[in-house]
Amino acid sequence: MTPLTEQALSRGNIMVVDDNPANLKLLEDMLRQRGHEVRSFPLGRLALRAAEQEPPDLILLDINMPELNGYEVCQQLKSSALLSEIPVIFLSALNATEDKVAGFRSGGADYVSKPFEFQEVQARVETQLNLRRAQQAERDLLERTLGGAVGTFLELVQITSPVLVLRSHSIRDIVLCLTKRMGLRDAWQYELAAMLCLVGCIVLPTELFEKAYGGQELSPDEDQIFRAHPEVAAGLLSNIPRLEVIAEMIRKQHKPDADLSPTEPSRQGALMLHLALELDRRIYQDVDSSSAIAQLRGSGRFNGRMLDALDDYSPTKGEFEVRQLLIRELRSGMVLDEDIFTAQANLLVFKEGMVLKPHWIERLGNFARTTGVQERVRVRVPKLAGMVRLSKLAHDLSGNEPNKG
Repeated sequence: MTPLTEQALSRGNIMVVDDNPANLKLLEDMLRQRGHEVRSFPLGRLALRAAEQEPPDLILLDINMPELNGYEVCQQLKSSALLSEIPVIFLSALNATEDKVAGFRSGGADYVSKPFEFQEVQARVETQLNLRRAQQAERDLLERTLGGAVGTFLELVQITSPVLVLRSHSIRDIVLCLTKRMGLRDAWQYELAAMLCLVGCIVLPTELFEKAYGGQELSPDEDQIFRAHPEVAAGLLSNIPRLEVIAEMIRKQHKPDADLSPTEPSRQGALMLHLALELDRRIYQDVDSSSAIAQLRGSGRFNGRMLDALDDYSPTKGEFEVRQLLIRELRSGMVLDEDIFTAQANLLVFKEGMVLKPHWIERLGNFARTTGVQERVRVRVPKLAGMVRLSKLAHDLSGNEPNKG
């Protein structure tokens, strides 16, 4: 690798914070000779404000400064979600071990003693920049991998059953209401769990899902098959990095573990899914939301704080896209976007706005084989709300270690 290539790779946006103008000038000259972009500030508060507006790749930070010392500035940086990952190299004439330990405890990544040695500053700066680039590259790869994996599951739901799409939208809507009104942190993980909580149902016949979700009586075998879907989903998700906690929420969604703390993330998520699923099942059975919430409250089986957060909750409408599909491509839960007539006698078979069920699709196929209907049917297909947020959720996943408790 040529010196020019090395310089291009090491180039970064660096912030220097020191109340001594001579030190600022010296460091600016050193770093600009290496092709770095440099911004200098004499006070910590000015640097913090500038970093919030345009986060740098690296900060060189003096310790002894007026107003805020370097340790305090670093602590504020590390407490900010936007700035916490920016590496900080402390600059100081304080060379005692306890001073260096204090710097590392406040969040510093490295320490340079004054007076500066050009080669040492250069080596430490390039090391931190290279580490940051490597971490960012790893995160980008993880984000793409997570986004692809989660997107595949959501696409499977969308392709397999429009009914699952509508129910997933409704469950997510309830969970988002809960997280917002309860002021929960890391709401993204509960949202993602809600979007994926019915993934295990893709292995079920649509008729069985509709029968079970609609509260109809099931045979012992049907009941066992339906109750297995959370375990199926958890098994699919648990082997994907960063989805372990979300998989555990889904595994326990029918029976949240009473032995765990109610604030433990996987249990809190399971409690939330348990409530959202039961509320949505009643809404699916044409019970209005206020009556459904009253029923759940009266049962004594659900978290009171969560029920309080759902007071005056009203479901939002699902999102649809219009498609022209062959009859064999129709699925239960799609909505006709046009009247269907027989080809010969021009008799009305189905009216626009009808929600397709398996027996109606079968009947339409029979008409196609006998009296004839149009080859393609215009339908409204439910979209899983939140697909546009998938990249944001994947970014949140890739930037957060799974919280095990």
